[in-house]
Amino acid sequence: MSGPTTRVRSERDGATAVLTIDNPPVNALGHALRSAIKSALDQALADPAVRAIVLIGAGRTFIAGADITEFGKPRAEPLTPTLIATIEAGAKPVVAAIHGHALGGGLELAMGCHYRIAAADARLGQPEVKLGLIPGAGGTQRLPRLVGVPLALEMIAVGEPIGARRALEVGLVDAIAEGDLRASAVAYAERLVRERAPLRRVRDLPMPAADPGAFGSFRGGIERRRRGVEAPIACIEAVEAAATLPFDEGLARERELFTALVNGEQARAQRYFFFAEREAGKIPDIPAELAPREIRRAAVIGAGTMGGGIAMCFANAGIPVTLVESAREALDRGLAAMRRNYAASASRGGLAADEVERRMALVTGSLAYEDAAAADVVIEAVFEDLPLKQEVFARLDRIVAPDAILATNTSYQDVDAIAAATRRPERVLGMHFFSPANVMRLVEVVRGAATAKPVLATAMALGRKLRKVPVPVGVCYGFVGNRMLTQRSRAVERLLLEGAAPHEIDAALVAFGFPMGPLAASDLAGLDVGWRARKARGTTSPVADALCEAGRFGQKTGAGYYHYEPGSRAPIPDPEVARLIAETAQRLGVARRTVAASEMIDRVLLPMVNEGARILEEGIALRPGDIDVIWVYGYGFPVHRGGPMFYADAMGLASVAARLEEQARRFDDAALAPAPLLARLAAAGGSFADASARPPRG
Repeated sequence: MSGPTTRVRSERDGATAVLTIDNPPVNALGHALRSAIKSALDQALADPAVRAIVLIGAGRTFIAGADITEFGKPRAEPLTPTLIATIEAGAKPVVAAIHGHALGGGLELAMGCHYRIAAADARLGQPEVKLGLIPGAGGTQRLPRLVGVPLALEMIAVGEPIGARRALEVGLVDAIAEGDLRASAVAYAERLVRERAPLRRVRDLPMPAADPGAFGSFRGGIERRRRGVEAPIACIEAVEAAATLPFDEGLARERELFTALVNGEQARAQRYFFFAEREAGKIPDIPAELAPREIRRAAVIGAGTMGGGIAMCFANAGIPVTLVESAREALDRGLAAMRRNYAASASRGGLAADEVERRMALVTGSLAYEDAAAADVVIEAVFEDLPLKQEVFARLDRIVAPDAILATNTSYQDVDAIAAATRRPERVLGMHFFSPANVMRLVEVVRGAATAKPVLATAMALGRKLRKVPVPVGVCYGFVGNRMLTQRSRAVERLLLEGAAPHEIDAALVAFGFPMGPLAASDLAGLDVGWRARKARGTTSPVADALCEAGRFGQKTGAGYYHYEPGSRAPIPDPEVARLIAETAQRLGVARRTVAASEMIDRVLLPMVNEGARILEEGIALRPGDIDVIWVYGYGFPVHRGGPMFYADAMGLASVAARLEEQARRFDDAALAPAPLLARLAAAGGSFADASARPPRG
């Protein structure tokens, strides 16, 4: 037998029809593929010689989900529920054979089959919530019938997949393939026929008993973690419908909730971000066929918080790494901190106990730069001082192999000035990790003026191997993220002087969707970091400087913008800070008043957007989406708002420009006037999405 298109190959293996889905790269369930599956199913169900059907994926995965480009648009039959209905109405057992990933619509189709067999390394999940949606083809109704309400809530409302072994334990799959998946699936289907196993329709399974209070409790936790985000709450409501309504009524409720979300602003923002993240790894002037160098061994210079975290990234990826420090005490402290981090992860169940020793064994501590000589890449993570970094790079240049890559983790220093300290500027670039480096997913890959294309391609590939999201940027003070952060800090400083309390500013930004307010975040990072940077640049920040001069460096000293009790990270508003701010405002002649939360949001975010426009026009960032990826992954900008540039587009650039013009007049600050790119786009009725990509300026 053969299917109507090459998207589904239909072959006979004895009395079993094997339908192989072949729609590279991830077998996304677009309309053409759904049509091909429907046709192949119809043929197999109608063929009297076929007694069972196996549905299997070609390539690296089963079905990784729906075709996201179809969301928010009219969709034509057959839809995924129609495929499931075809299977359920048939009189022959259908077995889903799962390898790679069965996600979203892929898992929904698998749950529509009568039985499921999986490769041992398969992953199964319902991640639609990460696109601002809920499963829309019965996933919220079938999954809890298979695995129970508690796990279904986790898988659907949080969106993390589970492995095949766990899926077998909870009943999501019926067997694990031993050896070849196709052969195992056919043998399993033949056994079902031979044993006259019933056609098990998940829709007909009874709902496992659930604690009626589970939904309210789970919802409370989600609301605390994901303030203002619609999709997780809709996920909970849909699963609750599965537990309280007949199947078809629950299905109707799921469809109602899905339809309300799919056309909403949050889902649109998250779909945009999904594609922005994938575009962020593409650099127009680097050909796709340019093969990156394989990194077999690494070295990190500096065993502080950043250096230790970066070394953990290499160990996590299975890459041996040498961690170099100048003093034994600092090295021992750094290695001990790494071990504590791994042990804490193991105690929470995030890491197998034996993995702690395996990963630590990949890290070699050293007090000699010469021990970095064999590294394919060396990442410098010393103190943020340009002469010190230049000294480190000049020393490394004499030690490491000529083809080794030298990267700096600087947050804002001039990468070209650092490269000039070497005889190989073409092999130097920035890899700006975010703290804590072993947790945060973002890496700004900074392309210097002389950085060679193969070196840049290798750094981007390395970022992905380290399970990070690498984004290419050009050279300027602060690159993309911290350059925009400087504008946010200026705006926050003004708000404090005008009368907004630290906890009021933080509350406004948390309500907007940030996980932490800017002032609490500053306390966490340490106010002394920015203080030293301002001193080096000859700039000031009156309130922040006054706090530092008073020895208030944040959580590390128990006092910053807030007071902290010993052993606690909970910020407590401090009357001493209110007094210090009031005195600073009086000294500067700033009149104080009550500031509304909506004004705080505009005042904090729009100058950032304006700086983003300058960054785009200067070629420091390739695309507005790259800026959004940096701010979501590096600074906690709420993903359901798409990122600062998407947020501005949704607001309308004419409105953004008008509000910035008003701020510029009010504060007599030309820096707040709309950037040329923003002004042009606003006048033309355009958006940042109209800004074209180009190679970032080194």
